[in-house]
Amino acid sequence: METELASIAAIAAESPVPGMAHFGFLALPAFSLIALSSAIEVLRMANYVGRAQHYRWSIFTPDGAPAVASNGITLKPARSLGEAAATADLPDVLIVCGGMNIRQVVDARLIRQLNHAAGWGVPLGGICTGAYALMAAGLLSGYRCTVHWENLSALHREFPQVMFAEELFVIDRDRMTCTGGTAPLDLMLYLVTERLGKGIATQVSEQFIVERIRGANDSQPIPIDARVGFSRAELIEVVRLMEANIDEPLSLEELARLVQLSQRHLQRMFKLYLGVSPTHYYLALRLRRARDLLRTTGTSIADVTAACGFHSACHFSKAYRTQFGHAPSTERRQSEVIRAMGGGVDDGRDAGS
Repeated sequence: METELASIAAIAAESPVPGMAHFGFLALPAFSLIALSSAIEVLRMANYVGRAQHYRWSIFTPDGAPAVASNGITLKPARSLGEAAATADLPDVLIVCGGMNIRQVVDARLIRQLNHAAGWGVPLGGICTGAYALMAAGLLSGYRCTVHWENLSALHREFPQVMFAEELFVIDRDRMTCTGGTAPLDLMLYLVTERLGKGIATQVSEQFIVERIRGANDSQPIPIDARVGFSRAELIEVVRLMEANIDEPLSLEELARLVQLSQRHLQRMFKLYLGVSPTHYYLALRLRRARDLLRTTGTSIADVTAACGFHSACHFSKAYRTQFGHAPSTERRQSEVIRAMGGGVDDGRDAGS
């Protein structure tokens, strides 16, 4: 048995993360179909536009029975990890796809299976709530990971040894995690870009009519009320005032007056709940809007400068470089090159939000 396990581990080790070709998806009961199908469809389309069998995929379930999604649709055929191990056909990466009632479906058997896979050297991932299964198995301790914003606060308290991030997806060594909905599409397009290049990934995105592929440093959009809690109505109101006044920014004095708070109290609230000053938060908000305009429109840099509330091109350029690591002109040139290639692939290597 030890010899067999050693050979299985060697097979898994031959396929490092950048070269993954065989994807395994472990579908848990009541899994999210949109998350799983978004991931698989990218692989299917990469084979189609790439005119070769670049990828294959397998559906696994804890017991090998057909997988039933949260919407009642059943996927088959499916097999167990034990079957794959017995035939030395383990995937290059195993991605756990969760969904509803994740705490009820993560049991001792599943935790054993995930630890066996880790012991065999198979890189592991989680999409939707699948990351919870990896956390419960102790397989994300000391790793960066991401989960859907609805679950972020509770899981942060439950698993303090895990380093949570707010990105759409995170790849940390032999672990990859992704939020829910269609975010797995962005993760898989990123992996296709790493393995097959931007050209293939661009063609895949065009087939799916994706305007811009979100990169590894793109944050998931977390509603402000979810960030700070519904009880902080004044803070939520201030942020919404900021969002509604990008081109003509309000002063701290004006913001405080509109929500009937002192400037000092406003400063304390931002520091306590968002970790930054109101001025810094407002500036970052305006710069993110500027980046979106530079990436997705043909608006001139001068007009972007004005539209985001900057009265000096020099001030805008300096603030942009500080926030994102490069000048607005560099952002525009990169976007133009990408569009000239026929798509909106963002490789995520610029500075994060």
